[in-house]
Amino acid sequence: MNITNLMTLDQKTDVTGTLCCNDSTQPRVPHVKIHLPLIETATQTEEWIPTGFQSNVSSSEKPPPFERKITNNIDSYSMFEDTMSTSNNHKDFRNFRFIPIKKGTLSKYLIALRPWSFTASITPVALGSCLAYKTQGVFNISIFFAAIVTALCVHAAGNLVNTYFDFVKGIDNKKSDDRTLVDNILLPNDVVTLGAMFYVAGCVGFMLLNIMSPAKMEHLALIYFCGLSSSFFYTGGLGLKYIALGDLLIVLTFGPLTVVFSYLSQTGQLSLTPLIYAIPLALNTEAILHSNNTRDMESDRLAGALTVAIILGKTGSYCLFCFLLFVPYIVYIIVGLNYSPWMLLPAISIFSVFALEKDFRRGNLDTVPHQVARLNLIMGSLYIAAIYLAHPDTLPSLTHLN
Repeated sequence: MNITNLMTLDQKTDVTGTLCCNDSTQPRVPHVKIHLPLIETATQTEEWIPTGFQSNVSSSEKPPPFERKITNNIDSYSMFEDTMSTSNNHKDFRNFRFIPIKKGTLSKYLIALRPWSFTASITPVALGSCLAYKTQGVFNISIFFAAIVTALCVHAAGNLVNTYFDFVKGIDNKKSDDRTLVDNILLPNDVVTLGAMFYVAGCVGFMLLNIMSPAKMEHLALIYFCGLSSSFFYTGGLGLKYIALGDLLIVLTFGPLTVVFSYLSQTGQLSLTPLIYAIPLALNTEAILHSNNTRDMESDRLAGALTVAIILGKTGSYCLFCFLLFVPYIVYIIVGLNYSPWMLLPAISIFSVFALEKDFRRGNLDTVPHQVARLNLIMGSLYIAAIYLAHPDTLPSLTHLN
């Protein structure tokens, strides 16, 4: 019997499947390996269910019809061991269907990492390096890239930890922005393994950075492991996100901590300067998290989590969002008018802020976190450029707090 000839689809990609018995009261028959075509460019799961055909049908006869069912995204198919009943010499194949095999691909792993949020790590590192150059006249490109890689690895690992624990605690659902585990894009074990790999990569990056940096190892290690711990304890372990302390953790980590880490890596010195200049960037970064938590307010509440957005409610969350968005621009304008005109440069990006405020006020929150992350990159880049272009003597406290 040539089962392959009985089944013809549109494309020419083979997958291997297995046939087995339908009726548990009937004797099992040996598994049969078959090959079926598969649409190579499919972006959706497709279950192929040939309806009742017989094994003794000749290959020249018309193939049985297929019922096609579209579900969710996959890359490959597997034969599902389903049903086949036997009666004397007559074998009838029924309810034969395909289910997807989830295979981890690079694109799936990238989605799980949430790279759109990486601006929150890149801009503080760049700001710390820029401040090191303006105050001490030092800048090492190798140290700069090592610091970025280290920060990104820890950030990526933290995102994966967040994905895992939000899923385990029942917070993520079909309406969540991160559906890596909800939609079976990756398995929980995949996420855990990938997260551990990024933590290891971050530690390797830190060791390389420590070799190149003039800073004392104990100083760098203290800041680095504070950042690493915060990335884990945000949702893992203590689960600070679920007791309304996640926002404070993010403000400290993606603001002063990362900027000081970058500054210390370049100069080998501790200073108050990066702490002060990190504030506008930290507020804008917190706006990313706050908009995300406001969007997920209902699902977080149902899962028993407590966030700042839940405590404040919709009106209070809107007021906080406006504060986080507009205060950095107020700072830029005040400094630009009273000190260096270059500090007005990041204020150019204020026009996109009004659109974000409108979307938040109207409850159109689906894409707001992504848009704020984009704003964070633009505003942060302009902020760093302004500091670089301005003369140190024209910037407040730049040469007096070291």
